[in-house]
Amino acid sequence: MLTKRVLNRPARSTEPVAPFTTSPPATVPAVSAADVGLLLLRLTFGLLMAAHGAQKVFGLFGGGGLTATGKGFAALGYHPGELFAVIGGLSELLGGLGLAIGLLTPLAAAALIGVMINAMATVTGAHGLWETDGGVEYSVCIAVVALAVAAIGPGRLAADRFFRWGTGGWKAAAFALGLGGAAAAITLSI
Repeated sequence: MLTKRVLNRPARSTEPVAPFTTSPPATVPAVSAADVGLLLLRLTFGLLMAAHGAQKVFGLFGGGGLTATGKGFAALGYHPGELFAVIGGLSELLGGLGLAIGLLTPLAAAALIGVMINAMATVTGAHGLWETDGGVEYSVCIAVVALAVAAIGPGRLAADRFFRWGTGGWKAAAFALGLGGAAAAITLSI
């Protein structure tokens, strides 16, 4: 019976045959100009902030190191000065490195925001807006760039791309601003 059915099969199928197609190979989306732009911003800004912190903590790049920075902090009313020099310097160093590589971006942004709020409150705030007069211009720019990177997200060329906070957004920005502001308030109240 089986041989009878096979032998009686029509030579051609009457059903239409789909044309042979190959599916396109799986591709990785191209890196966008926005991702490259964010990388350039993060690297430049983050590495300069990290170097600024290294001046305070390690005396690198012409910085005074902990002893000189601690005396400066003590003169501003932070006691013990050397402890606050470590906190401020490490916040800049680690916050800058975090932004540069795009790792824990909201936390890195919070570290820089907190330090800049302290700088505005204790050093530059009394001198107005412009940096040429010793004003808040520089500190405001640093805080806003850090907040903007937290809000936008670090981009695809960042270590955070694998984590949910790596996309930025309102929550990441609120976290960075809230934690930075709270840390600054606590530091200023001590």
